[in-house]
Amino acid sequence: MQKMAELLGRGDKCGEGALGAPSLAGSCLADNRLNLDVYPDGCCRFLQLFEGRRGEVVQVEFLRLSSNDCLLGTTLSILPHLKHLKSLVLKGGHARDEFGLCQHGSLTSLPPDIGNLRCLTHLDLSFNSLSTLPSCILHLPSLRVLVVSHNSLVALPEDFGSLSKLTFFSAMKNQLKDLPQSIGELAVLQDLDLSENALEFLPEEVGNLHNCTELDLSGNCLSSIPDSLANLKSLRRLHLHSNLLVTVPASLASLPNLSRLDLQNNCLRAVPPEIQTSPFVRLRGNPLGETEPSPQADESRAGGLRRLFLASGEDSFTVTSEGCKVILACGIHFYFPPGAASDPLRIYFRTLAPDPQWVKLRHHDVLLSRALELQPHGVKFQQEVQIWMPYASPQTLHQREVVVRTFSGQSWSDLRTRLEQKRKSKKHVAHCSVLHFSWFLVVSRLVQNECKVPTEGTLLFSSVDPNIKVTFPPGVTEETRSVKLQVLPVSAEEIEEITADAGCRVSPLLCLSQDSLVDFLRPVRIQLPLPPGVTGLNLDQSRLHLLHGDLEGQTWDDITSQVVLEFTHLYAVFEVTHFSWYWLWYTTKTYIGGIAKKVYERLRMYQVNFIALQRKKDPEQVLLQCVPKHKVDPVLKKLQDRYRGPEPSDMVEMFEGEQFFAAFERGISIDMDRPDCVDGRLSFIFYSHLKNMKEIYVTSPVDRKGQAVKGQVSFYRGAVPESIPEDASRRRKGPDSLWLATLPIKLPRLKPRWRENPGPLNGFSFPPLNLGNAETGYLTQANLLSIARRVGADWQTIGLNLGLTYQQIERIGYNNREDLDKQILDMLFSWAQQNSEDPDCVSKLITAMKESGRQDIADEVETIIELGRQKYRESIRRVGLEQECSTEDSAIAMM
Repeated sequence: MQKMAELLGRGDKCGEGALGAPSLAGSCLADNRLNLDVYPDGCCRFLQLFEGRRGEVVQVEFLRLSSNDCLLGTTLSILPHLKHLKSLVLKGGHARDEFGLCQHGSLTSLPPDIGNLRCLTHLDLSFNSLSTLPSCILHLPSLRVLVVSHNSLVALPEDFGSLSKLTFFSAMKNQLKDLPQSIGELAVLQDLDLSENALEFLPEEVGNLHNCTELDLSGNCLSSIPDSLANLKSLRRLHLHSNLLVTVPASLASLPNLSRLDLQNNCLRAVPPEIQTSPFVRLRGNPLGETEPSPQADESRAGGLRRLFLASGEDSFTVTSEGCKVILACGIHFYFPPGAASDPLRIYFRTLAPDPQWVKLRHHDVLLSRALELQPHGVKFQQEVQIWMPYASPQTLHQREVVVRTFSGQSWSDLRTRLEQKRKSKKHVAHCSVLHFSWFLVVSRLVQNECKVPTEGTLLFSSVDPNIKVTFPPGVTEETRSVKLQVLPVSAEEIEEITADAGCRVSPLLCLSQDSLVDFLRPVRIQLPLPPGVTGLNLDQSRLHLLHGDLEGQTWDDITSQVVLEFTHLYAVFEVTHFSWYWLWYTTKTYIGGIAKKVYERLRMYQVNFIALQRKKDPEQVLLQCVPKHKVDPVLKKLQDRYRGPEPSDMVEMFEGEQFFAAFERGISIDMDRPDCVDGRLSFIFYSHLKNMKEIYVTSPVDRKGQAVKGQVSFYRGAVPESIPEDASRRRKGPDSLWLATLPIKLPRLKPRWRENPGPLNGFSFPPLNLGNAETGYLTQANLLSIARRVGADWQTIGLNLGLTYQQIERIGYNNREDLDKQILDMLFSWAQQNSEDPDCVSKLITAMKESGRQDIADEVETIIELGRQKYRESIRRVGLEQECSTEDSAIAMM
C-alpha cells in the first residue's frame, strides 16, 4: 500500500489535474467498463481505483488507457489481474505537439502475464513505439481483433499464425519488410491491412486466407505478387496501389466476389487483357504502353522517370533510388531525381488549413496557399527534391514578391523561389528545391533586398525604389553580418483617405533588420526620398518629421531632433546605429507619432464584405463567405445561378489572419457540436487571398409546416491576432464592439419530402443501425437518410465504390425503376446491412464518397462523426461512463 501511495504521488506531479481523492476517480467506473484515455491522468485514476475498489476493477471487461500517460508502466503490471477483460486499448496519439500532430505513446513491450487474459478478444496498441510484437500476444487464445498500426515493427513472429481466431489484423504504417509463412494459418481472418510498410515480397501462403474479404497492401515496395492470391475466393477488395509492381497475375480478374482492384501508381507497362477490361480495376498512374528503357539510357533524363498520380484519398507514396515524379490531386508536384533516396522511402503528405497559432505571418505578409506537411520530418536527401505548389495569384498586390516559406522546427525561413504559370490551366505555381522535409506554404511579402556587411563596409539599394540606399562605412562591424531591407510604398491618396488631410505627405516606409543583436560600431548612412511634392527648394523644415518605429509598429517616435538631417533637392539623409522602421512625414500636425500609428495600422487592414446565400434548390444549405471588397461582384456573379440571398453587408476592416465568428439567430440554428463551432458560433480565419467560405446546413426549432422562418446570421470579431496595435485591440473590447454585420436568412415553409407516408423510410423497413466503432465514430439510421437526400444520380458510382457488385446495383435499379429516391435508399441501406459488423465501415463510406467525386457528402459524414466523438467525450467528462451512454462498446462486444 505504501508503494501504491508513492506511485499516486508521482501521478499528482505527472498528470495534469491529477485527482486528490479516490472518490473522484470512482465516478469513472461504470459497471464493467473503464474509459480512461480521455483523461490526461487516466493511469493515476486507474491506480486509485485499483487501490480503493479492487473487487470491482478486477471485474472490468472493457478498458481504455492512453499510452502517453507517464504512469503507464506501473499500470501495465496490474492488468494481468483483470481476468475478465475482453477489450484492451492502449493507444498513443492522445498527446499532440504544437502543430496538432499526434505523439506516439511510450509503449515498447507488454508484461508476459498479459498472455493469461483468456477472455481478451480485442487488443489495440496503435500509435506506440513497438519495434517487435510482444510475445505474450501469441498466447491470447480468444483474440479476434489486433491493431498495431502506427508503430515501428520490422517483422512479425514466425509463429504469428497461432492466433487461430483472428478475424481482423491491422499493421499499417509500420516498417515490415516481409511476412512469416505462418500468416497463411489465420484461417478465419477476414480483414488484413498491411498498407504503408516496406514489404518487398509476399509468401505464397497468403493465398490460404480463404475467408479474407479485404486485403490492403498499398504503399509498400512490392514488385510482384504471388499467383496464390487467386485462391482468395471471398476477396471483395484488393488494394495494391503505390507499389513497384511490374506484373500482376491475370487470374485476379476471375475472383468471383472482387468488386475493387486498385493497381494505381505502380510500374505496370502492360497488364493482362482480362484485368485491363474489368470495370472494377483502377490503373491510373502506370506507364502502360511505354517501352522499357534501355540500360544505356540516361537515367537522369526526367522523361524516363516513373510518374505517380495520387487520388484525393491517398496520403503517401514510395520513392526509390530510381527517382520519380509525383502529382497530387490538389495540384502539388514533386520531382525526386535519381539518387535522391538511396533506399526505398515512404513519404507521407497532407495539406492543412493554416492556423494562426503556428503559421506566424510577418507584417504585410499575405498567405497564398494552404500549408503542406511532408514526412518524415527532417529526412535528408542525397540530391535536391523539387516542389511545385499552386498558389492564389496576388493580382492586387504590387511591388511584392512570392516565396515558399518552410519551418525548420524552430522558426520559419524563406526559400529561393521561382514562379511559373501552367500553360493550359494558367494556374500559378511556386517552385523551390529542398534537401529536407517539414512544413511549406506560399506567402507574398514585401520585396526583400539583402547583403553581407563585411568589416570593409558596403552599399545596399532597394530594388523597389533605387532612390533608397544604405551606406555602411569601413569599420562598421567587427564580424560579417547579414542585413535585410524592405520598402512599403504609400500613395498620397491612401494617406489623404486615412488622415483626411490633403496637405499630408509621406515617404515610402523603410524597414531595416539584421541578424546581430549588437548595434553597429559606426553610424550607418540612410538616404530616403522626400515625400511627393516636396523638394529641397520648397522644403519647410518645421513640417518635416523623421519617425522611428519599433519592429512591431506599436510605437512611433519623432526622432527629428535626435539626428542630423541633410537635404538635397530630392533626398533626406541621416545616420543611425541600430535598425528598425523609418518614415518621413511632411505635415502641419503636431502629434505625429499617434497619427503614424493609426496609418500604419490601417495599411495592414483589408476592406471586406460578408455574404450569406442559400441554395435555390435547398434553402437549408447556407453559404457564408468573407470577401475582399474588390472581389464581391465577381463572386456574386459566379454564384448567382445556384444561390440567392440578400445584398452583401456593409464594408468592414480586418487583419490578415484574424479570427471571426458567424452566429445564426432568431429561429435559425446549427449543430452546436460541430468541430468548428465555438460557444454556438462558427469559427473562421480571414486570409485575404484564400476562400474564407463555409457551406453548412441550418435547421429551425420552429414548426415550418405552417410557416416560414425569418432569421438572421450575424458576424462577430474573435480573438485579436498577435502583433495587432494595442489601440486596435483595446477598441474591440465589449460585446457591442465585437459585432461586424447581420444578414437575413429565410427558411421557407416546409414541404413534404420523400413521399411521406405511414411506412418507415418510404416502404423500407430495416433494423436500427449503429455503424462504426468508437475509433471512427458512429452513423445512425437518421444520418444515412440525411446522406441519401444528397446523393442524386451518383448513386450507382457510389454503390460500386462502396463495394456492391454490379449485379447488386442492377438489381436495385430494376426493383426500384422509375423511383430514384428508392434506388438511393435501397443502395445505402443494403450496404449498411452488409457492413454493420465492420468496424471500419464509416471510413470506407467517406473514402467511397471522395472517390465518387462527392467531397461535399464526405465532409458531411466527417462532421457527423466528429460531432459524435465530441459528444461521447463530453458525456464521459460530465457523468462518467453510464452503461446506457456507452454505445461504442456494442461494437467491441460483438467480437
